[in-house]
Amino acid sequence: MTPFVAEYIGTAIMILMGGGVVANVVLDKTKGNNSGWMVITTAWAMGVFIGVVVAGPYSGAHLNPAISIGLAAAGTFPWSNVLSYVVAQFLGAATGALMVWMFYKDHFDITENKVSKLGVFCTVPEIRNPFRNFLSEVIGTFVLMLVVFYITKGEAQMLNEKVTIPIGLGSVGAIPVAFTVWVIGLSLGGTTGYAINPARDLAPRFMHSVLPIKDKGDSQWSYSWVPLIGPLLGSTLAAMLYLILLD
Repeated sequence: MTPFVAEYIGTAIMILMGGGVVANVVLDKTKGNNSGWMVITTAWAMGVFIGVVVAGPYSGAHLNPAISIGLAAAGTFPWSNVLSYVVAQFLGAATGALMVWMFYKDHFDITENKVSKLGVFCTVPEIRNPFRNFLSEVIGTFVLMLVVFYITKGEAQMLNEKVTIPIGLGSVGAIPVAFTVWVIGLSLGGTTGYAINPARDLAPRFMHSVLPIKDKGDSQWSYSWVPLIGPLLGSTLAAMLYLILLD
């Protein structure tokens, strides 16, 4: 398990769970049809959690180019590793999207709503307003990145001693990230669907465009720059603020 493999598998798992819950909610004749936004945001958060559990010990579980670039911009992650991480994340996201389509193919075939099919793969704004949609992605990712900077590892202080010892949190250490993604979805996800991750949107959007999905409609590439550039700007701004506050 190398960092590249960990990022690939972790991202694939995250997209399988995240895209899978959207498919379960929006596609016709599923057990979870029309179960709502709470179901979607909760499963996305838990999908992030299990992706981080798998990848965390080996790569730090970025699972998101915006996170890798934000950490590098703040000087806490080497720029030389960014490209390999981003490639693994995009490949993992594409694989996860492929698995969602294979899993729900029968339901894709009977669903007539083309936008619903696209929404399984990538984000689609409820109101198309490029500036506000872009701002939504910037702010959502800014919050995610800033919280990541301030997630601390557990430690305990020895009784009557000025000594602290680290506590191995294991999988529990992934919970703060999952909660952050959950609250972003619940609070800020209603406008664009909160991509907050370029790989999560662009790679599955590509898979939507190339897979033989029945009556799939347009992949809406004219919108794809919003969930690509917005998260990168948001994470960079968070890194700048973190560095300012650090001084």
